[in-house]
Amino acid sequence: MHSAMFFNHRLGGDAVLVPRTAAIADAYHAALAANNARFARFESWAATAPEPEGTRAFLEQAGQDWLAGTQLPVAIVVTGHGGGVPQVAGSLGLRIDRAEATAELGYWVDADYEGRGLVRRAAELLIEHGFGPLGLRRIGLRTVVDNVRSRALAERLGFTQESVLPQGAVLADGPRDLAVYGLSRDAWAARGA
Repeated sequence: MHSAMFFNHRLGGDAVLVPRTAAIADAYHAALAANNARFARFESWAATAPEPEGTRAFLEQAGQDWLAGTQLPVAIVVTGHGGGVPQVAGSLGLRIDRAEATAELGYWVDADYEGRGLVRRAAELLIEHGFGPLGLRRIGLRTVVDNVRSRALAERLGFTQESVLPQGAVLADGPRDLAVYGLSRDAWAARGA
């Protein structure tokens, strides 16, 4: 059940998809800290600056959730040319509801890696794995209405906007409308046909 295929799955070039666990805590924290102000515009969890201990605890919990089958947490790591220090370029996850056979997809990308298609390729792998080996019937995605890049990616992945929740998210600057997207297993299969 635990997607072994996601251990060191190549995304192309020097980018690799790896499990999001405490083993990458330092690099993950560096990426969060570097992007926190940017993320705070769209994510409630970024309202305060991350602390190294909090990042490590978050990653430890993600690893436990992965083992329990309630989450598929991954990170995009770029190894760099010539043996450079690995950097976390992005993060994705499926929060899984086994009883309902559904999941919620979330993602972020480091500003230096925007526009390279890394999150799209990684999300496609997670969606394929969700509808394949995990046996999900539906994957949802939520993002604030004014997060244009996230919404565009959702639509490129085949998600359909299902609703808007007025003031559905509370961010540092106040409540914001939340766009709700969904993708069914049948729609994903038809997209690939």
